[in-house]
Amino acid sequence: MRIPLWPRHLMTEDKPRRRLLIIGLDAVPPEMLFDSLLPVMPNVRHLFERGARAPLRSTDPPITVPAWPVMFTGVDPGTLGFYGFRHRRAHSYFDTYVPASTLLPVPTLWQWLSQKGRRVSVIGMPPGYPPPAINGYYISDFLTPGGKTDFTHPLPLKAELEAKFGPYRFDVVFRAHERVQLFQDILAMTRQRFAIADHLYRRERWDVFAIHEIGTDRLHHAYWKYFDRTHPDFVEGNPFQHAAEQYYAELDRMIGTLLESADEHTAVLLASDHGSMRMSGCFCINQWLQERGYLTLRRPAPPGTPIEKADVDWSRTRVWGAGGYYARLFFNLQGREPQGIVRPEELPDLREHLIADLRGLKLPDGRPMKVDVMDPHRIYRSVRGDPPDLMLYFDDLRWRSAGTLGYPSLFLKENDTGPDDAVHGFDGVFLFYDPLNPRGRDLGPQKILDVTPTLLRWLGEPLPDHVQGRPIPGI
Repeated sequence: MRIPLWPRHLMTEDKPRRRLLIIGLDAVPPEMLFDSLLPVMPNVRHLFERGARAPLRSTDPPITVPAWPVMFTGVDPGTLGFYGFRHRRAHSYFDTYVPASTLLPVPTLWQWLSQKGRRVSVIGMPPGYPPPAINGYYISDFLTPGGKTDFTHPLPLKAELEAKFGPYRFDVVFRAHERVQLFQDILAMTRQRFAIADHLYRRERWDVFAIHEIGTDRLHHAYWKYFDRTHPDFVEGNPFQHAAEQYYAELDRMIGTLLESADEHTAVLLASDHGSMRMSGCFCINQWLQERGYLTLRRPAPPGTPIEKADVDWSRTRVWGAGGYYARLFFNLQGREPQGIVRPEELPDLREHLIADLRGLKLPDGRPMKVDVMDPHRIYRSVRGDPPDLMLYFDDLRWRSAGTLGYPSLFLKENDTGPDDAVHGFDGVFLFYDPLNPRGRDLGPQKILDVTPTLLRWLGEPLPDHVQGRPIPGI
């Protein structure tokens, strides 16, 4: 059904002010939103046919954090000091923390616009805890620590929303044996978030209104092998074969409800932070480091032992790693780590030898494995915090990095930290609909770093000095 964008009765200003509605969908790849699922998403298809669209190259690494804060600050992960969901603290071995909104060194789009007197409302955009004090509303994100009650700005907003919509659902609990219930939980979470968004959106004429939805990411990780016919474990006729179509059709309905409240001078940005794709398995990076003599244990580790619980002999360990969608490697550097043994003058040779070893990795079938090796100090404009010494992608991210060790093989079929059917892809989506320029067009590949300067230019605001990206041509 064609959605009327936008109802003219809402236009009442003599000199209309440009407004922006941002819908952030976590982990959605262009091949799904712009292709396979478009037939079940009439509202999104309406935007697609009349908007500027592009695959959006994510950050390195392509992970929710840092990708969303990069998108809405316009600076790279190194400048932010965000390299993933967990960071080690002060060159410790295993003392880690989760990025918080207060650690951002530059203002987000919402904070910058608030300083300019613009009214903004943000729901669930990470990192969102504690919720920033903006000129409007902010509801924290799925990384909000359990039990926290101060997840809204202003604080009284929490009581109002929970009285109307019930306890706020930040995320879902993923248990492999409860996939029927999990699907319902993901739907319930998304429905609540969009119901709250519609409630707040109708409250006033926002300059910028943004919502982030994590349900798309959870659907992909939990059900990819059930709906992707190319997955080696796909079974025709399985009970979740149509989970993606069902979820995205419902999501499209919710998006349509939100669009009905937008006026003729409100543009819509539909974007994702990165893509998703089927997972080949896990490569056990710490076990490989141990086998190659870079990492030494005092005693053998049982299968599945986290590196944090292994009996590491730091007096003989030169390199260790952390798992996840990509591998983070750290050198046990003298004068930096608590028990560092690698002298600074030894580091160049060690690095060169390690990279040469990594280039020789083979896949389980004997073919060479593609390994991308990156140095944060070389790929970012600047580096804050405690970055990895090296960042590794295995086979274009198709193989996760397993931080656990003690297995009979370097390759695992399943995720070592819990059930998972998908990994992250490099490309998310960018779809911008301007009601004053409703012309469908492909922009070609774009960069996530350029989103904030693009939006600021469209809103008629000057670019802050800290922004590293550039406005996307044609927006």
